[in-house]
Amino acid sequence: MKNIIYISLLLLLTTGCSKSFLDRQPVDKRTIENFFQTPQDAFQSLVAAYSVLNWNGYGHIILSSEIASDDCFGGGGLSDNGPRQWDKFQYLNDHNADAWQKYYTGIYRTNVFLKYIDGIDFGADDALKNRYKGEALFLRAYFYYDLVRMFGKVPLLSEPIEGNDYYVPQADPAAVYAQIGTDLKQAIQLLKPGAKTYAQIAPSEYGRATVWSAQALLARVYLFYTGYFQATDLAGVANKQDVIDGLKDIIDNSGYDLVTNYGDLWRANNESTFAGQNNKEGVFVIQFTDRGLGDWDQQNGNRLQVMVGIRNQSLGNYYRGWGIGTVNPKLYQAYEADDTRRNASVISIDEEALPINLNDFDQYQYTGYYWKKYTPVGGPTRPDANGGDFQIDNYDNIADTRFSDVLLMAAELLLETDLGTAQTYYDRVRLRAFAGNTSKLKVLTPNTAGKNLLLEERRLELALEGHRYWDLLRQGLTIAKSAIDDATPGDFNTVFRSETQGWFSIPQTQITLSNGSLVQNPGWN
Repeated sequence: MKNIIYISLLLLLTTGCSKSFLDRQPVDKRTIENFFQTPQDAFQSLVAAYSVLNWNGYGHIILSSEIASDDCFGGGGLSDNGPRQWDKFQYLNDHNADAWQKYYTGIYRTNVFLKYIDGIDFGADDALKNRYKGEALFLRAYFYYDLVRMFGKVPLLSEPIEGNDYYVPQADPAAVYAQIGTDLKQAIQLLKPGAKTYAQIAPSEYGRATVWSAQALLARVYLFYTGYFQATDLAGVANKQDVIDGLKDIIDNSGYDLVTNYGDLWRANNESTFAGQNNKEGVFVIQFTDRGLGDWDQQNGNRLQVMVGIRNQSLGNYYRGWGIGTVNPKLYQAYEADDTRRNASVISIDEEALPINLNDFDQYQYTGYYWKKYTPVGGPTRPDANGGDFQIDNYDNIADTRFSDVLLMAAELLLETDLGTAQTYYDRVRLRAFAGNTSKLKVLTPNTAGKNLLLEERRLELALEGHRYWDLLRQGLTIAKSAIDDATPGDFNTVFRSETQGWFSIPQTQITLSNGSLVQNPGWN
């Protein structure tokens, strides 16, 4: 644990991201005792915490959870380990080490920031101080949510580790979720007074946490926690009405909205009509850039993109990648033929008549389907045509929370108490998907059938965006297993092991370093 959680101050202060507000030069080496002197120092520390959002392609929660779901297989090369283990729920030593390090680095940096910010004199600018604190609390909640849903029982650290007490025991998940809920409620309180609508946000500030993103994350955490743990509220700190009020606030007051054409959300679908990296649908968008220019010490490019690109081949507008997470044909077939989301989300080699070379092709679990969302784009804008490296310098932002997700979460939560409003929100998503064809609307009912319609809509609307696995788990392990198990003989055979409770394996190196304070998750021993 020491080498993961006890991050050096030098790393804290000098690692940054190079896009809009994150475009900051490294500061000189300073000790923690003399660093936090001015509001600018606080901002540099906050930037360092934001920069962790950019880390990792392999091990990224979107990649690993999509592979674990029923929508993707492991893919990759014939001899690659890692993706197939996520797909088949098999143990691999230190498999999830990248994710563990990423999230505890982010937590450490936010903890340092929150410990020292009150010692800085902001003068009369309490609004700026409150904004910084609100953003940091959002980030800590964000990092902990990814961590706890992946690993279940994790050490809970609300302050930076100092001295020699590195051996922190695992907390009950309820305690971690209570901390997440508390952080988000406080973030909402701090960020609300300075709230800006989407149109009021300066481009230089795209990617920063807002009251809208905090309210959306609280809803996401609430739905998962109450579903997975069969609870009536979020660990005693947030109830259903709290969450509904927040979602309605976003829908009615934030200025975010659906982009008119679904396909315009994704650059690989049609670069000429692309709605832009920070369009009006992106309630929380993680920023990436190609300015690293091949420097592997920078982690500012979207490394997820090369992971999911067509394996070792550039076909049409699609640039090459590693072919990880090949798409299950069942996802493609789940869409109706005239659903515009199908061809905007998934590359079909046959339907698009792409001249793929299957000779001497080392793609494992080839299905004929790849991710279109986030797949690398070729042509003159590709990174290695502009001094970068195609492996690390892809630059498409990740729309972590889209407005359509907000609409669907709100519809689900209102299903039993305000069916008319739930139907309206659901209809907005369906009408966009089918280009205004009202014959494609479906009628919600305030029961399991209605909820199932909404969950299937989430699958189709949010495909390959990192939501499906968690949506299955919150319906119960039996439903998750029924969806994920695949009896196809050979490479595609998959068995979801319910004894893991859906949690991933804790990296063995961390268990060894913990001196007995960490215990491996069930089903992974």
